[in-house]
Amino acid sequence: MTRLSVNLNKVALIRNSRGENLPNLVQVAKDCEQFGAQGITLHPRPDERHARYSDIPQIKEITQTEFNIEGNPNPRFLKLVMDNPPHQCTLVPDAPGVLTSSEGWDTIKHKDFLTDVIAQLKSKNIRVSIFLDADERFVDGAKEVGADRIELYTGDYARNFVKDPEQAVAAHASVAQLASNIGLGVNAGHDLNLLNLKYYQTHVPNLLEVSIGHALISDALYYGLENTIQMYLAQLRNDR
Repeated sequence: MTRLSVNLNKVALIRNSRGENLPNLVQVAKDCEQFGAQGITLHPRPDERHARYSDIPQIKEITQTEFNIEGNPNPRFLKLVMDNPPHQCTLVPDAPGVLTSSEGWDTIKHKDFLTDVIAQLKSKNIRVSIFLDADERFVDGAKEVGADRIELYTGDYARNFVKDPEQAVAAHASVAQLASNIGLGVNAGHDLNLLNLKYYQTHVPNLLEVSIGHALISDALYYGLENTIQMYLAQLRNDR
């Protein structure tokens, strides 16, 4: 079964809007795990508009499943991760001012930089995943720089799914198979939801993990957090 990691950035955004501690991010992380989540993801950005750097050690301390930290590996982020080693670090090439992550690494152009960063992270026994577009050109490069996994950016898939699901998923299936063939694990994330998740999981081979935040937290407003997590887990079951 593909694992579900719940991204709590939107919960942190709500908390930050009042400058207090409601909702309590630590308690929500605990509850997500109790309700069935198989991982917790945080993506602290430089402006800390949602997840804060100070959240990382607190969430690391209480996480019982798998802790995944996402972000652009600038010096501050890299020190944070090295000081609080998670199970997995997902490297994302998002510039400081972007609204959300919307493109993957060029593993050819940034080969030397990624090789150095990944070596540092792996010295702390951190599994490293790098954010990629569904483009076969960059898969071999991900292997060469030392990544353990790739995380496929699924924003394009989500946009095109409503028009032509088969066409939308084709490149992702091809890239995932190529990655598996050369020994890379495959994760995915961005705009996956209750409408498109099952189709993606069914058609993308060897999908190990999805990280979902915005859609899941939005659905929880209607269905409740526990019920929503169970609904997403149901989409990921292998009984097709």
